[in-house]
Amino acid sequence: MPPWLLLMLDSLAPLLWACLTFTIPLTILSFAFGLLLGLASALIRLFGPKPAAAVVRFYVWIIRGTPLLVQLFLIFYGLPSAGILLDAFPAALIGFTLNIGAYTSEVIRAAISSVPKGQWEASFSIGMNWSQAIRRTVLPQALRVAVPPLSNTFISLVKDTSLAAAITVPEMFQTAQRIVAVTYEPLILYVEAALIYLAISSVLSALQARLEVRLSRYGGFMEGRA
Repeated sequence: MPPWLLLMLDSLAPLLWACLTFTIPLTILSFAFGLLLGLASALIRLFGPKPAAAVVRFYVWIIRGTPLLVQLFLIFYGLPSAGILLDAFPAALIGFTLNIGAYTSEVIRAAISSVPKGQWEASFSIGMNWSQAIRRTVLPQALRVAVPPLSNTFISLVKDTSLAAAITVPEMFQTAQRIVAVTYEPLILYVEAALIYLAISSVLSALQARLEVRLSRYGGFMEGRA
């Protein structure tokens, strides 16, 4: 067996373990919290009072206008100078959540805005209040528009979690770096890590395509009923 293949096989288990224990949990938690933050931010932008909407716009402007790596460094390395100490994983979780929240807020805001005003009027005409209209009529229709960009954001987040290695989170890429420090084989280890990221992204892309097909069928069914 070639030495490079033997090295890849030996390092596969620790890389996969780091992926399962840090990369995937960080991705799922960051996206879930970021999606909730994005939904709240979008609703405030669209329907909230002007002062609150201005605060949200400022938040989105700051996050979207600065690099994610800089944001992680500010949280992990910068906040301690202000007396706020965070472990690596919580710091990464906060950084990714804030970043995802800003981007998903724009996606959700655009999706909600794409729903025709007639849908609001129809909901109110059958006795729904604002909360019922947004939950039962507007958000389900906005979901069809938002799923593709939100899915792309999730897939990108899987790869972006490699930036957490810069603040000492022992996720998959930092595990590869640690193995490189012992084996002095950066090409082999980084290619292996890249292949694992590629495999995960490919699976998620296939799931995204199936979800979009199902949503399109559901949309056609609802249009047929209308």
